[in-house]
Amino acid sequence: MPHISYSELKNWSECTWRHKLIYLDRIESFQGSEHTCYGTAVHDTVEHMLLGESIEPYEHFNNVFNEELKKAEILEDTELCKDMRQQVVGTFELIKPALDEYFSSKGGWSLVATEQDLMERVNDSYKFKGFIDLILKDGQGHYHIIDWKTCSWGWNARKKNDILYTRQLILYKHFYAQKLDISPRTVSTHFGLIKRTAKKNRIELFRITSGERKTKNSLDFLDKALYNITKGRHIKNKLSCKFCPFVSTEHCS
Repeated sequence: MPHISYSELKNWSECTWRHKLIYLDRIESFQGSEHTCYGTAVHDTVEHMLLGESIEPYEHFNNVFNEELKKAEILEDTELCKDMRQQVVGTFELIKPALDEYFSSKGGWSLVATEQDLMERVNDSYKFKGFIDLILKDGQGHYHIIDWKTCSWGWNARKKNDILYTRQLILYKHFYAQKLDISPRTVSTHFGLIKRTAKKNRIELFRITSGERKTKNSLDFLDKALYNITKGRHIKNKLSCKFCPFVSTEHCS
């Protein structure tokens, strides 16, 4: 059965023509950067730490970082890469204490899963595919979905409430509850910011509301996308050209 991921849905929401080029025409578009390589290395290190694996976190980070840079054909010794290796120092020791403090009023936390896969039915024709960074259960038996985001100094209020970001967690919650056959009311959603240049509050956790109305709106949006994808409707969005890899190319002129 065909499936759709949130990254695909986000691409469709930004420009349906770009979606066609990437997901239907299969034209390669992703170009790794120091930032994406850094994010992958941080995510991977945090995952192994929370699983209780015996690793030296900074050695592990640098190994993964180097592997990702090699894949992206980026030199390991650029000034930005050097800065990132210094800026990450002191980060990983803060992860568990930040979780302990955040969930202290809820009786603590226990690990349920890292990189939890989703492949849940949306309708008779499509499934929703995803990977949830972290799922915890608090001392009261309530589930918590956490999506880690690496960033520089943090997010402002506008970005924290941007539907392009929050919709991902809303859909993850809906389909995770569907996967476990539990009430969505027993699941909460959060972002965890892992900041690279901030002087304080380097790990910031905050909750994203994901109630019935927001869930309905997100599912309606998903249905709308799938309907238009199925109908083959692809329209160029000129407002999304600035950072598009296809702008001014033969694929979008």
